Amino acid sequence: MAPKRDASRVASRPLALEGAPDVVIDGTERRRQRPTNAAQHKEQSSGKKKTHTDKHLVLIKAHTTQVVYLGPTVAGKTHDKKAAAATQMGYPTNATLGKETGFQGYEPAGVLTRQPQKKPKGQELSVEDRFFNHLISSARVVVENVLAGVKRCRIVKDVLRLTTVGISDLVMEIACGLHNLRVSCRHPFPTFDVLSLLNPG
Repeated sequence: MAPKRDASRVASRPLALEGAPDVVIDGTERRRQRPTNAAQHKEQSSGKKKTHTDKHLVLIKAHTTQVVYLGPTVAGKTHDKKAAAATQMGYPTNATLGKETGFQGYEPAGVLTRQPQKKPKGQELSVEDRFFNHLISSARVVVENVLAGVKRCRIVKDVLRLTTVGISDLVMEIACGLHNLRVSCRHPFPTFDVLSLLNPG
């Protein structure tokens, strides 16, 4: 149930191949303890509300709402597109990738991408663009629900005060694995006719 950590092998992962090839990529930040070292303080500052955060890229299967891939832990101020380009992700064949405007310009080969249209400066979006954005938003709400499910574990929701090297990455991987396990247990058991089993003829 643990998410894949090697981006180049995501396409062969059973979690990625189950159901329709629709995946969504997003970045999520988690608060961490404020570093005492001046160099680390500047590097790990997220630039948002004077907080220090760790960032992860997650690839979510829209059909099963499971976390297929979890990216490495990077500083919170790292741009989403830059982090995605550095992973060299391998996507399933004929996959459809949903992404937000933070991934503008991220167009992996062989993948059909869907991204909301930005409003032109000083202008308004057309009716078609607004309708298109509404469809994408309704599909992307799945990502927010998945991340909320992952962050049911308080250790990845609250400020992480553990300073051991690699512990931030480990607790996020465990939280994603627990979410995947929880989602898999929600799927209904297959139904069958008891009488047909007793009388196969």
